[in-house]
Amino acid sequence: MPTSAASANSLARMLEPAEWAAAGIPLLRNPREVVNGLHSRHRPRPATAIVAVLDPEERLRASASFTRRPAPADGWMFRNALLAQLRRVIPHDLRRRTPVRTAVLLYCREGDARWTEEDGAWMWGLRDACTLHGLRCGAYITLTGEGWQVLGEGRGGRHPNAGSAPESFESFATAEAHQPRTGGAASDVLRRAAAR
Repeated sequence: MPTSAASANSLARMLEPAEWAAAGIPLLRNPREVVNGLHSRHRPRPATAIVAVLDPEERLRASASFTRRPAPADGWMFRNALLAQLRRVIPHDLRRRTPVRTAVLLYCREGDARWTEEDGAWMWGLRDACTLHGLRCGAYITLTGEGWQVLGEGRGGRHPNAGSAPESFESFATAEAHQPRTGGAASDVLRRAAAR
C-alpha cells in the first residue's frame, strides 16, 4: 500500500475529542478511585496501556496491562491489542442484547495532558474492541507527568502521575488472605477484583 494511502487509513482510525464527546461515553462516578486502583495494581510506566472491565456498580471485574510497541499510532492495531487482552482476562458478552459491563482504558505516556493523534487512535481502538467483545465503551484516561485526565470530560488530578509510586497493596493483601479460595485462576482474579 502506498505510504499516503496507509497514512490516510491510519488517520481514519482515530477519534477527535469532539467525536468522542458526542459518542455518549458513560461518565465514571468516581474516576479518582478507578485511576488509583489501576495505578496500584499495574504500576504503569510510559507506553503502558491498562484495559479494565467494570460491572454496573463500577466494581473492577478484570484488568490487563501491556506495553505499546514503538510504531506509528494506528487505531486498528490498538483495537487488536486491546481485544487480545480482553479475551485473555474476561469472557465476552456478545449474547446479551445490551452490554452491562464497561471497558475503560488508562494509557500512561510522555508529554502533556493535551489530546494527541495517538490518543485518538486509542479511543478508536477502545470503541471498536468494546463492540467486538460485547462491552460498553467507557472512559479513556491518560496518565502523564502532569497527572491523570479523563479525556472528553475535563476531569483529572495531579496524583497519581506517570512518575509517582503506587499506593501500598498491604491492606488489600491482608484482607484477601482471610478469604476462602473458590478454585480456578480465573475465579481468583475475579474474586480479588471484587474484594477491592
